Amino acid sequence: MKTTSVSTAALSQSLRFSLVRAQMELTRAQKELQTGKVADTGLALGAGTARTVSLTRDFERMQGIVDSNSLISGRLKITQDALKQIAEASQTFLSTLTTSSSGDALGNVTQASARTMLDQLTGILNTSYNGEHIFAGTNTDVTPIDDFTAPGSGAKAAFDAAFQAHFGFSKTDPAAASITAAEMDGFLASAVEPQFLGSGWEANWSSATDQKIVSRVTLTETTETSVSANDVGMRKLAMAAATITDLFDGNLGPGARQALIDRAFTLVSEAVGSIADLQATTGLIEKRVSDATARLNVQIDLFERQIGNLVSVDPYEAKTRVDALLGQVEVSYALTARFQQLSLLRFLS
Repeated sequence: MKTTSVSTAALSQSLRFSLVRAQMELTRAQKELQTGKVADTGLALGAGTARTVSLTRDFERMQGIVDSNSLISGRLKITQDALKQIAEASQTFLSTLTTSSSGDALGNVTQASARTMLDQLTGILNTSYNGEHIFAGTNTDVTPIDDFTAPGSGAKAAFDAAFQAHFGFSKTDPAAASITAAEMDGFLASAVEPQFLGSGWEANWSSATDQKIVSRVTLTETTETSVSANDVGMRKLAMAAATITDLFDGNLGPGARQALIDRAFTLVSEAVGSIADLQATTGLIEKRVSDATARLNVQIDLFERQIGNLVSVDPYEAKTRVDALLGQVEVSYALTARFQQLSLLRFLS
């Protein structure tokens, strides 16, 4: 008869291997109990893993778009609030111009109103949200509008140079009092309009781009989600406010001043309508983003349930398995300790 030798070392080593396996299974079971999902998708699903990976990828993409839409909605809300402020300021300015046109307002009152309009317009168009300028088009890291009243303003320097070049003297020269209404209209049409409604706007006033931010709001849908300071309504407001702010400081006569007021009234009236259109367009974009987010949330819920059906585990079964493995590990520790205490010398003694 052949006998196989048995040693306490062999038994101890065998228990150690069993303990390691039990600890690994316990770690996996505890993870499943904590997450509610299988610890190893490939091991649990086999060939079905590809479907889970595809569903998870689409789920994460949609969740990322929903998060992005939240930021877009915040930016659009700030934009809408800013447009409302500009609309209110322009209405106030228009009321002053109406009074001035009828001769019932003093020149300093008209100039003060124009200065207020210009300061508010500049401040609002330079508004930032989350570190990005919301009216800068795609140049979100650049302040879009030059401050006309600030020292060293390039826009003001270009405006004063245009006046000097057109008339041959400065606005403070006594000769400015002889400028007629027709001459002022000619100056506004030939020298001032190009600075605001032409290429001079980008050269001296604006660092914004005409191109607006285009954002993906669903997996297959994109839309413009910003407003540019280069909108014609903003330009007309700036022209009306800047011309009166600057030239009413000079020695212009009544005829030239009246021409400025009349032109400003026309510009602001047109700008009010343009800004109302911007508000309506922005509102439509807000609704579109909101609807897109709602549709995505429905899809996310469906994907989440499909993924859950594939990888979720029964919490009661997972708890039972963890308890069983904990008991097994504890028994293994106890047996290993008992075997380590076995000794021939201790037996003989």
